Amino acid sequence: MDNQSSQATTDEDTLKALKIAFTFLPHPMEINRFEYGDDTDRVQAQVKFVREILEHHGIDPEEVSGDINPDSEPNSCY
Repeated sequence: MDNQSSQATTDEDTLKALKIAFTFLPHPMEINRFEYGDDTDRVQAQVKFVREILEHHGIDPEEVSGDINPDSEPNSCY
């Protein structure tokens, strides 16, 4: 395998790992002072950062869970 195709595989694996990790992050609506206390702003910023990186790579954060775990997502009604 040449270096360029090895790099492409690494990039794909890295994005897949980021998508998997993203599925374990709290949804922005779930991040509140009651649950996270003084860490609320930091957690919100971290989740926002990951969402922005996904979007930068052309990945819709709202579709990640269904992409990673298609059997656990409800069927779309539209």
